[in-house]
Amino acid sequence: MFQQGVNAMPGFSTVSSSAWARTVLTQTTLRAAPSLVAACLLGPAQAAEGMWTLDNLPRAALQAQHRFEPDAAWLAHVQRAAVRVGGCSASIVSEQGLVMTNHHCVTRCLAELTTAQRPVKSQGFLASKPDQELACSGLEVMQLQSERDVTAQVHAATQGLTGEAFQRAEDAVRARLSRECQQDQSATRRCEVTVLYRGGQYVLQQYERYSDVRLVWAPEDAIAAFGGDPDNFNFPRWCLDVALLRLWRDGRPVKTPVYLAVEPQGPKPDELLLVPGHPGQTQRSLTVAQLERLRERLATQTIPAASESRGLMHLLSQRQEPTRTWALQAMSSIENGLKVQQGQLQALFTPALWAMKQAEEQALKAHVRAKPALLARVGDPWSDIERAQQVRRELELEFSLLSDGAAFAAPHFQFARTLVRGPVERLKPDGQRLREYSDSALPVLERRLKAHTPMDLVFERERLEWSLTRMRSVLGPDHPVVRQVLGDRSPAQLAQTWIQQSRLHEAAERARLWDGGEAAVTASADPFVALVRAVEPHARALRERFEAQVLAVEREAAQRLAWAQFDRDGRSRYPDATGTLRLSYGTLKGWREAGVEVPTHTHVAGLRRRHTGAAPFAMPERWRSAGATVADDLPFNFVTDHDIIGGNSGSPMINRQGRWVGLVFDGNRHSLGGSFFYDAASNRAVSVHPAVILESLRSVYGAHDLLRELMGGPVPAR
Repeated sequence: MFQQGVNAMPGFSTVSSSAWARTVLTQTTLRAAPSLVAACLLGPAQAAEGMWTLDNLPRAALQAQHRFEPDAAWLAHVQRAAVRVGGCSASIVSEQGLVMTNHHCVTRCLAELTTAQRPVKSQGFLASKPDQELACSGLEVMQLQSERDVTAQVHAATQGLTGEAFQRAEDAVRARLSRECQQDQSATRRCEVTVLYRGGQYVLQQYERYSDVRLVWAPEDAIAAFGGDPDNFNFPRWCLDVALLRLWRDGRPVKTPVYLAVEPQGPKPDELLLVPGHPGQTQRSLTVAQLERLRERLATQTIPAASESRGLMHLLSQRQEPTRTWALQAMSSIENGLKVQQGQLQALFTPALWAMKQAEEQALKAHVRAKPALLARVGDPWSDIERAQQVRRELELEFSLLSDGAAFAAPHFQFARTLVRGPVERLKPDGQRLREYSDSALPVLERRLKAHTPMDLVFERERLEWSLTRMRSVLGPDHPVVRQVLGDRSPAQLAQTWIQQSRLHEAAERARLWDGGEAAVTASADPFVALVRAVEPHARALRERFEAQVLAVEREAAQRLAWAQFDRDGRSRYPDATGTLRLSYGTLKGWREAGVEVPTHTHVAGLRRRHTGAAPFAMPERWRSAGATVADDLPFNFVTDHDIIGGNSGSPMINRQGRWVGLVFDGNRHSLGGSFFYDAASNRAVSVHPAVILESLRSVYGAHDLLRELMGGPVPAR
């Protein structure tokens, strides 16, 4: 499964096919990555590269390759049907508000709903009628209604500003535009100003917000994630990674006349296939200096810390229940993230990638230098960004530990920080607050704060002890915050005391403090509230310095890079992914692995051969009994050459008629470098076939009413 937002920095651009790229790449020794060389030499007409905004599709390429040009009605339909759920993608698939996404995208909901009497995660769940559907308290679905270009307003507010002044002005105008759009309808509307092309374009997006989302069906963990970590980011696969939710409002299911109907036969060979989804963040437009720093951070900070955490989870998985279950769930997420990070690091050590990035950068610099007026406007953003990387090296680790809170790895700390900052931030004008407390963000923040969040306190204590120990190891025992926090006590002693004395694991206590405002928070004796108060001055000062000297410098310089790119290329390129709606296109396509052709499909027969009876290759009981009637030749998973990234999990795959023919849930291991480039030779998306979803509802789970709803009428005989 995809992990979203790992070490992500917003940006833009694509692999170029211009003459200078061909010359540089063909004259460089690139034996380490021949498929990347091929990708670099392919122009847009040969490769289905790009995560395109719906208002700027590669129409010429679509027409030339597939004789397809979507009209306004087609795009409007897809825009409304392809929705966002949490950090994943999803789609509306019936007129009764049924929403389809990946099982791994609703893991938190499944964990919250699981009880000893109702083991939703391990045994699956099916609501036979709407009043049996279970509310996912922390889940929201966002449906894009409209968008408007506001670049002129933002650029006018930030013109001539640099550094911290630029960032504050940009934050203020974005907050104002969002507030004016949202008005007093925060319960059902959310507005966001999205930054595209690293500041070259700003788009105000208005979403319909559905906060009553209920679980309808989820298969067992064992079949949804069949193969576990060994098969993750690999193919062949046999994962029924699907879940069905329903939108509710005012105590009843929502009517959704705009939805995607199913094509039960799935995708056809050579057929145009389109993926509307919400890819998280790509980093294809970072400068060479930024990529160098990212490579350092992955190698020296991110991967070592994740590896330590995985080791802790392995130890905790040997404990008694429920600690064991929580540790296994965390370990799955950590291992997934580690594969992403290691894949990114491998890509960043590929000579071909550096040759491509350096050539791209030098070509744009030459374009700027050749045009005096452009040079006067753009200056030297590359040098400004490079200087910011030096400050990153100095501050980033401490910033991660203290300002982001990695040193205090318990949800109690994040809850306490929200409670301490909330009353202060809410008193400020909207545009002067920390971004997470803006008027547009507050409804979501408050809802998550007050939502029931099950925890295992033994698990949280152990994780907190580890993070405190790591803080002391990394920052040193003489760091002022380490001395202030630990004093003369050990991490184990503090973790035990804080977890034992805190009540912030109780939703009612968090709601009481939030609703009580500053007076209630000030009067609180909760140890995590006291901890936040103690470290807040240092954490805030560190955040202000990091944002002013690193993030603001990068953002303002990146905007000038965008101007240079627009001057040369116009809008012929797609912007980096930002978690907003995009469309990618491709076809069924395997690849060659170690000289062997990888087929496009797996089938149920392969699942049965893969079954060993021991996790993670153990089919659940339903699949060993009722599932025995499912035909061996039924398609299960398949691969295509779509350009996708983390956040695309749960995206529908549709044909030109707008019918869904698959459900994206992963990429292969060659896609892990997709944050930086697209490799047409081996980058593949992995999807669930509609046939196995429909047949499993019929034969394995007996969900006949749900099957009729998905089919839009009577179910044909087998």
